[in-house]
Formats: sequence, structure tokens, C-alpha cells
Amino acid sequence: MTTWRKSSHSGAGDDRSCVELTRLGPSIAIRDSKHPTTPPLFLTPAQWRTFTRTVKTSSYGL
Repeated sequence: MTTWRKSSHSGAGDDRSCVELTRLGPSIAIRDSKHPTTPPLFLTPAQWRTFTRTVKTSSYGL
């Protein structure tokens, strides 16, 4: 069974608007918690690092 982790920026309670991720083999799988049955986005560890670094250093209003 796969355990999905919610983003630390997710709302509490019934707010299901968040991103979840899990490790699947060598990949990192990302999904929208509002649509858990849709196929996730798969990233390599290098792609995940690039993504998180870009979000942290850019002004996306997050």
C-alpha cells in the first residue's frame, strides 16, 4: 500500500485542496488530493529538486 503525504501548506480540516506525494520506486509521484484516482505526475529525484528549488526561489505568490 502506498502512503501519500500532504503538503505542509495544505489547509486543515475539510479543506482538501492540496498536493500529495509519495515515493514509487525511483520516482516521486505527485497528485491532486481532490482527484486521487487520476494518474499522478511522476518526477525523477533530480526533477523534484529542480521543481522545489524553483518554487522556493521564485515569486509565485505561494
